[in-house]
Amino acid sequence: MDRDTDRRVVERQLGRPPRAFRRVVVRCPFGRPAVTEQAPFDDSGEPFPTTFWLTCPRLVTAVSRVEAAGGVERWSRAAAEDGELRISLERANEDQRRLRPELDLGIGGARRGAGSLKCLHAHAAFALARPGYELGERVLAELDPLWPDVCCTP
Repeated sequence: MDRDTDRRVVERQLGRPPRAFRRVVVRCPFGRPAVTEQAPFDDSGEPFPTTFWLTCPRLVTAVSRVEAAGGVERWSRAAAEDGELRISLERANEDQRRLRPELDLGIGGARRGAGSLKCLHAHAAFALARPGYELGERVLAELDPLWPDVCCTP
C-alpha cells in the first residue's frame, strides 16, 4: 500500500485522522497496518511523545483489557522487581530517546527516572516495531492469540 492508502486505513482503524502519522512499520498477517511510526511533532507543532502507535483494532482492544485488569501496575511492579525486565525497559527507553533526541522521552513519553509504565499500548507497539524488547514481548504474550483468525479492519 502507498502512504495515502495506509493513512486512510489507519483513520478507519482509529475512527479519527491519525496525528503526526509518518508511516506503517508493522502489518498484520492480512497486510493491514498494525503499528505506525509517528513524527516527533504533529502538524500544529505540538510534541507527539509516542513513536510507535498501535492501530490494529483487535490488538488495541486486547491490550486495553490487560490494562483494565491492572496490567500497568502489574507490569510496572514486574519491571521494578525483575532485573531482566528492568534492563529491558531501560534499554528500550534509551533506544526510544535515540530515535527521537529532540524530545528526550522514553516509551510513551516516559521521563527519566519514572518508576511506572504509562501505557501498555505503547510498549506493545514498541515491541512489535523493535523486536527484542523483552518487557513489551511479555505484554504481547498475554494476547493469545496475538493475531485474529480474520482481519478486523474493514
